[in-house]
Amino acid sequence: MSTPAVKAPSKVIGIKSDINYVDRHAVRVITKNDDDGIIIIHVAKGNYYKLPGGGIEADEDHSMAAQREVMEETGCRVRLDGECIANVEEWRNNLHQISYCYVVHLIKDTGVPELTEQEKADGLQHEWISINAALEKMKAIQPT
Repeated sequence: MSTPAVKAPSKVIGIKSDINYVDRHAVRVITKNDDDGIIIIHVAKGNYYKLPGGGIEADEDHSMAAQREVMEETGCRVRLDGECIANVEEWRNNLHQISYCYVVHLIKDTGVPELTEQEKADGLQHEWISINAALEKMKAIQPT
């Protein structure tokens, strides 16, 4: 898996400590429709919002991972055309994750997510919403 050069903003969340971390690379995507809506996902367990996406498998490039993750979490077929627009490095519990963010183009919304049993248990639900409304929801929520 090649790591893209990121010329866009980077952010670090958390603080590295003296423990053994599991390294993980992930994609996050901004999925836009023709009405300038985007998809956000609410995770009931933890009460937070996130963009669709997840871990990059060993045999995947970023485009393949983005397409697979968006289909699984939202039921949408998408196409990744552009370059990485930002990345986030997280130090959380024993996880060291670098997430690469892309804008993807909606091809078709099948309406049928393919959530894992864990995602179902965590209460993942997605919605189409305006960008401004998504920002307001994300700012206002109090994660647990």
